[in-house]
Amino acid sequence: MSGQVLSRGVSALTLGYAVFSLVRPEHLGRAMESDAFEQPTYDKIAKAYGVRDVVIGGLGLLGPSPKAVQVAMGLRIVGDLADAVVLGSRAPDNKVRAKVLAVTLGYAALNTAALVRDRRRG
Repeated sequence: MSGQVLSRGVSALTLGYAVFSLVRPEHLGRAMESDAFEQPTYDKIAKAYGVRDVVIGGLGLLGPSPKAVQVAMGLRIVGDLADAVVLGSRAPDNKVRAKVLAVTLGYAALNTAALVRDRRRG
């Protein structure tokens, strides 16, 4: 499990967010400035993200091979881009959309940078 320090570190962050999403799913609806009618939908989305990210973060952190970690990072990047599309399209206004895109695309960029750096070191 040696090497890929940055990818494994970012995967630990992903795992932390996953646990937070499962424990406090209402955070997503608040970030999206949803109303009471929409909140249950965002709670379900947050829980789905939590389950997805437990798997991906766990694989990225504990993956037994460099390839497993790289696959996890690729899945995380694709997930972030999909989140940008899904949540960005649901944003009620440009302010929320900008926030959503900053977080999702920022995290995709962080994961990409870690993956590229670790590949160069490997």
